[in-house]
Amino acid sequence: MINMAEHKEHKDVKAPAPVAAPVQKAPAPELRHLVRILNNDVKGEKHVLYALTKIKGVSVMFANAVLKKAGIPTTKKAGYLNEKEVAMIENLVQKPRNAGIPLWMLNRRKDVETGEDLHLITSTLDFTQEMDLKRLKKTKSYKGFRHQWGQPVRGQKTKSNFRVNKGKGSLGVKKKAPAGRK
Repeated sequence: MINMAEHKEHKDVKAPAPVAAPVQKAPAPELRHLVRILNNDVKGEKHVLYALTKIKGVSVMFANAVLKKAGIPTTKKAGYLNEKEVAMIENLVQKPRNAGIPLWMLNRRKDVETGEDLHLITSTLDFTQEMDLKRLKKTKSYKGFRHQWGQPVRGQKTKSNFRVNKGKGSLGVKKKAPAGRK
């Protein structure tokens, strides 16, 4: 049953206040699937800390130090980095000494030719490593000979390990054929 007293219009009831239009926020930055940092394609879905390790010469500890200096959270996805942050990361990775990153984090301390503490990345790291090996071979050091012969350099035993015969598969002990078969 309907109560008529409830249905009568009341003059003292105020009309509801008009609802304000919702405040529009700036659109969230779109996730880029590939981010170009120091001429390397980095996956945008990964956290910046681990995405930077795809750059040759950058370890997790070094990447963490770079991100702390840049003020970028390590859990931020690499795809959400803006151009200013990417430029800051590139500058810090290329010149870590200027940023105040500790010397013990650099990957080439007291360079043979210059005597400086350097941090090498990408193709520079490959080239320098190749030149170091050539220098060892040229000076006919023990390490140079071991590199030349394809043997382990740092004193490992060779009886059971390092048995790969360059391009011919692995080596092993040949078993005798069973009697009666030839």
